[in-house]
Amino acid sequence: MSDGKAAPPDPFEAIKALWGSMGFAMPGMVAPTFDSTELDKRIADLKAVEGWLQMNLGMLQTTIQGLEMQRSTLAAMHAAMPASPQPKQDKE
Repeated sequence: MSDGKAAPPDPFEAIKALWGSMGFAMPGMVAPTFDSTELDKRIADLKAVEGWLQMNLGMLQTTIQGLEMQRSTLAAMHAAMPASPQPKQDKE
């Protein structure tokens, strides 16, 4: 049944090679495990990472909100101030 066409390359082979060249294996795709304790360990590790990411996301969102408040405060101050000449900058 061969019509002379080669089988298409496995798209995951390139990704596996890329990850392998970085010095670590691609998680979950290279060697799935059937060991219940190993799965429990992986789940616990990933939940710890998820918690860390959620904490960082919360800090990032708080920082963004603070900057947006600062921007709107500055905009309100500029809108409330009458147009006045800008102070002269010293030329060096």
